Amino acid sequence: MNELKIASYNVNGIRAAIKKGFVEWLAENPFDIVCLQETKAMKDNVNCCLFEELGYQTYWFSAQKKGYSGVAVFTKVEPLHVVHGTQIEQSDFEGRVIQLDFEHFSLVNAYFPSGTSGDIRQAYKYQWLDEFYDYINELRTQKRGLVITGDYNICHKPIDIHDPVGNRNSSGFLPEEREWLGKFFAAGYIDTFRYLHPERAGAYSWWSQRFPSARLNNKGWRIDYISVSENLAHNIAAAEIHPDAKHSDHCPVSIELKF
Repeated sequence: MNELKIASYNVNGIRAAIKKGFVEWLAENPFDIVCLQETKAMKDNVNCCLFEELGYQTYWFSAQKKGYSGVAVFTKVEPLHVVHGTQIEQSDFEGRVIQLDFEHFSLVNAYFPSGTSGDIRQAYKYQWLDEFYDYINELRTQKRGLVITGDYNICHKPIDIHDPVGNRNSSGFLPEEREWLGKFFAAGYIDTFRYLHPERAGAYSWWSQRFPSARLNNKGWRIDYISVSENLAHNIAAAEIHPDAKHSDHCPVSIELKF
């Protein structure tokens, strides 16, 4: 039986994360596949040898705008095929989705837009969510199984956020966003962390930097997910969150799949 450990991590700038010990952490926590969001860099601007020395091949899809957005996948398992983007113009301009096909599944690593900067971006977030929903459902008709990693920028339920009442009007916990995520899971995708830990409270993956004590006091949000299509449910062996990794305002989330 093969075991695969997959991590997802919004690094909030990979060069900054490297300076904070990300490479050393990865050496001590050897995941088979590492999906990164908000890399904020082109591949040529990063010393990829640091990761290649750990056994990773690196695949990047960066935003056209420098220092913005971007996704990457570092993998010790050679992919069968790599697709950069969704062929949806604005999403691809912002470097939001990369897809890699492996033997048992296809991996989609996505950086969902944030709506926190105002109404225009919130409107784009809703547009992107609708486009992604159609994209992922079409992809599922072509693939045997899907693993969808990323910073979804949405808390699903009150258990996923430290102050659900105070944040009820905050982007990331708005009723329309939560409804979309509910629709997504109802359409045949599994939130792997909640699948194995349905009642675990206080499990967060992001803490606001606007409040310096937020992380210290664990006043966080769970907005980073690894979801799988329902036909991979029996392959889920573990799902965890790693708050001790402090190279970003997010922390990694991970799963273990057995085939």
